[in-house]
Amino acid sequence: MQGPTFKEIGAFGYNRAEVDRGYTDQVLSVNLSNSEIVTKPVDERIRKVFVGGKGYDLWLLWNAVKPTTKWDDPENAVCIACGPMGGTTNYPGSGKSIVSTISPLTSAPIDSNVGGFFGPYLKFSGFDALEVTGKAEKEVVVVIDGVDEKVKIIECSGLPEDSYETSRILTEHFGDGKPREISVVSAGQGAKNTLIGCLNFTWFDSARKRVRYKQAGRGGIGTVFTNKNIKAIVARWDKVTLRSNRPADEKSLKEVGKAHSTEIVQLDPKQHEMAVLGTTHLVTIMDDYDLLPTNNFRYGRHPEAANLGQEVYRRLFDKGFDGCWVGCTVACAHGIKDFVPFTGPFKGQKVFVDGPEYETIAGCGSNLGIFDPFTVAEFNFYCDAYGIDTISFGTALAFVMECFEMGLINKEHTGGLDLSFGNRLSALEVLHQMGRGEGFGKIVGQGIRRMKKIFASEFGADAATMQDIGMEAKGLEFSEYITKESLAQQGGYGLALKGPQHDEAWLIFLDMVHGYMPTFEKKAEALHWFPMFRTWFSLCGLCKLPWNDIVPEDNKDTEEPAKVMQHVEWYAKYFSAVTGRETTPEGLITMSETVYNFQRIFNLKMGFGDRANDDIPYRAVGPVTEDEYESRRERYDKQLVEEHEVDIAGKSTAEKLAILRKHREKRYEILKDSVYARRGWTKDGIPTLKTVKRLGIDFPDVLELLESKGVRE
Repeated sequence: MQGPTFKEIGAFGYNRAEVDRGYTDQVLSVNLSNSEIVTKPVDERIRKVFVGGKGYDLWLLWNAVKPTTKWDDPENAVCIACGPMGGTTNYPGSGKSIVSTISPLTSAPIDSNVGGFFGPYLKFSGFDALEVTGKAEKEVVVVIDGVDEKVKIIECSGLPEDSYETSRILTEHFGDGKPREISVVSAGQGAKNTLIGCLNFTWFDSARKRVRYKQAGRGGIGTVFTNKNIKAIVARWDKVTLRSNRPADEKSLKEVGKAHSTEIVQLDPKQHEMAVLGTTHLVTIMDDYDLLPTNNFRYGRHPEAANLGQEVYRRLFDKGFDGCWVGCTVACAHGIKDFVPFTGPFKGQKVFVDGPEYETIAGCGSNLGIFDPFTVAEFNFYCDAYGIDTISFGTALAFVMECFEMGLINKEHTGGLDLSFGNRLSALEVLHQMGRGEGFGKIVGQGIRRMKKIFASEFGADAATMQDIGMEAKGLEFSEYITKESLAQQGGYGLALKGPQHDEAWLIFLDMVHGYMPTFEKKAEALHWFPMFRTWFSLCGLCKLPWNDIVPEDNKDTEEPAKVMQHVEWYAKYFSAVTGRETTPEGLITMSETVYNFQRIFNLKMGFGDRANDDIPYRAVGPVTEDEYESRRERYDKQLVEEHEVDIAGKSTAEKLAILRKHREKRYEILKDSVYARRGWTKDGIPTLKTVKRLGIDFPDVLELLESKGVRE
């Protein structure tokens, strides 16, 4: 069998910019349409305002696209940045890359925070960020070689279709016997054939002697990547140490890093065992609190939930260190060794499954009515190999299954597939069809928003029903939490800038379980602080898990336990130690507030970003079907009587459903008003001029855009 061939079509030699205080102040820009490779300086104001990571991505993307730019236009950019603290080797969770583009699902900016070695290797090669625009005529590999100080665009042929094999071959080819020096970004044929494509970011696991993977999953970033005819992007770098970032205060960095890492080593075994179980412990916790999405978010628990829980994965996960960056003591990137798929192109072969994590287990397990951990592992493996986001896949297929069981679609529409809940073989076939770009799977791969239109116009399905049960907002599929009983989490999903993704505001436990925010004002305050602090991690190249998944032993006795303020203070010291820019916990929030408001305005530029786009499907707000109401009847009846003063005597379930809906929809609109006011936005959800000027994002084109939307002094 003939191996892959490589032909260099563009090259750029450069003098590597040394990292100083976490920055190189250089951006690498690659235009695939004309093979032009250039560097761009980052001036001091941009560094101060946008900080790094996601902030740099958004600034580059803002300047690359027009309001009319579509996701598949050449000027759309795929931007990847690390952040000033990314690449630190003594602080847990410091190896993240942040990827942004205009999403094929939402038509607005999307971003994903992902592990692996690429972001740090990119920075140490001399670049704070990478932007790729244009489209190549043939498939290409972009190579960023920080060791030899060269950037190349290489036409390639003969590489495998799947992302796993492509990454392995490229690691061997460019590693020259040193695979640890290579990190690869790639997608797969599923990303090319759907709108829900993800990217795989690699690192080489020296102990297991294999390439490992983390995913930038949300919003179809992998689809944009393959549309540009990018087969892969490769970064090469060699030695990484604590001094690689040339921190401003190495002594303080050592002290704060040691404090946080030591705490994790001591407390993780007593708390969630992240280093052994990863996020799988969340399955049974969510089930206990009626929050585990089951059968398209209809129910929140299931008798077989334990089959997908932590004790199962305690046995399945391969033992050993599983950090996706150097020195991370959380070490939660677990996998299953010698797994043998029972379907698809790898049927009967031993493979390594990177995962699953909670979102995949819930999305591709309980939400599909499937409670077999081996089937979930197979979904996980093939989604990664094909380059498909497990969250969008699981949530989209759950919607399809409910439509099928409700009779909105049938076997004639699905190509003969029985897509009832729990039918794992049919579900796997849909995934393989996505990989092949054929059959009903190709329709599912368009995402829920487009499926609703297709099902209504071509199959005659009821549009109103699908609007209620189709779990997407802004075009993005929901991640895997039941929000019906948490108004704050409804806002956390509906008011999130990129769509319903939990990394912006995960407030279910604080609101529903602990009751920390009983008033609209307290909910609004939480929906200000938590999205801002969570955004900050993506500005700096960090993982959020060390912040609040392992907490100090006395945290519950502090004034604001949900914020884990001891850790917030450590992060402020960490930022100051690396960058030399002295800050406080309040300063971290202001950094994020600046970028957050800029992203809201960016959404506005692309035709979104106002109140109408913050709506969510009613399934996220309350029960849609009668059996859904009956499954929690005691709770809902009590709420109608005690909270809303409704006389329910003699009323049918359908009547009670309608009354409850009216109250809950009104409550969500009041929440919007409260959050907009707290964030310094207009009643229509647009940042005011006062807010924009306070945050220093009053750029001329920003002011012009706000003026065009009627936002004036």
